[in-house]
Amino acid sequence: MNDKKKTEVATEKKAKGMQKAAPVSLFSPFNDMDSWFEDRFPATMRRRFYGNWPRFSEFKAFKGRMPSVDVIDRDKEFHVRAEIPGVEKKDLDISVTEDSVSIKGCVKHEEKEERGEYYRRETSSGSFSRSVTLPGKVDSSKVKATFKDGVLEMTIPKVKESKRKKISVE
Repeated sequence: MNDKKKTEVATEKKAKGMQKAAPVSLFSPFNDMDSWFEDRFPATMRRRFYGNWPRFSEFKAFKGRMPSVDVIDRDKEFHVRAEIPGVEKKDLDISVTEDSVSIKGCVKHEEKEERGEYYRRETSSGSFSRSVTLPGKVDSSKVKATFKDGVLEMTIPKVKESKRKKISVE
């Protein structure tokens, strides 16, 4: 026998010793009902039945989410970093008190498309406001802020420098 026939015979012998798994049905009697509900009721409406309401990110006006804000506590200062994509520098309003930072902004989006007799125009706008309490008192007159590529970074000096002390756990 040639090598090809030997391989085929060996494969057949191995196949005879193995059992095939029974096919699993991927369909249940409830799949049709689920599909019917999904087709007729949008996800935002169905979510109300489960106790969840539409999230802020589902509103088209802000095209995103509430800005995430990180506060880093350093020895002499706090470093605040906020991701605010799609917002322009002129649309930001930042204020600092002795123990908090407030970031407000607005987003305006306009989209136009014109081809022959076809004209489409969509506009949306939205605003957000985020306040963060700082873990200590700060000097609001010496705050430095930069905004580049949708990322706001602020350095806020502390009124009193905090000294770190290592604590051993018993």
